[in-house]
Amino acid sequence: MSRRPALAVAALATVATGLAVRSAAAAVDAGSGVASAVAEPVGDALYAVLVYALVGVVAVRARPWVLAVAAWGLASAVELAQLTGLPAAVVALWEPARWVLGTTFHAPDLAAYAVGAALAALLDTAVRRRQRVRETWASEPPPPAARRSTR
Repeated sequence: MSRRPALAVAALATVATGLAVRSAAAAVDAGSGVASAVAEPVGDALYAVLVYALVGVVAVRARPWVLAVAAWGLASAVELAQLTGLPAAVVALWEPARWVLGTTFHAPDLAAYAVGAALAALLDTAVRRRQRVRETWASEPPPPAARRSTR
C-alpha cells in the first residue's frame, strides 16, 4: 500500500481508537475519574496522531519529522486558540466543533501532542523503512544457483 492510502487508513483507525478509549474510560470510571485521567492525555496524543496522518495525506512526500513538527504545531495552535475564547464561541454555534477545537486551554495537552506526533513519526519511519527493504528485495535478481563441484 502506498503512503497516502496508508495514512488515510491510519487517520480512520486513529479516530476509531480515540472513540474507543473515550467510551472505555466512561464505562470504567464510575465516578472515580481515574480512567478519565488516563484517557485524556491518550486522547490528546491521538489527536496529534490524527493531525499527523491528515497532514501526511496532503503532503505525502514530507519527511516524518516534518510531519511531526507540523502536527504538533497545528495541534498546539488549536490549543492556544482556546485562550482567546473563539473556539468556545464556535462550539456554542455548532456543538460538533468541540471534537476539533475544544473549549478550555490545558497546558499539559501540549506535551501530549508532542508525544503523539513523535510516536506517529517513529511508526511512519519504521513502516517506510520496512517497505523500502521489501522493495529492495523484490527488485534484486535471485542469487545464482550454487555451482556443484564435479570432483
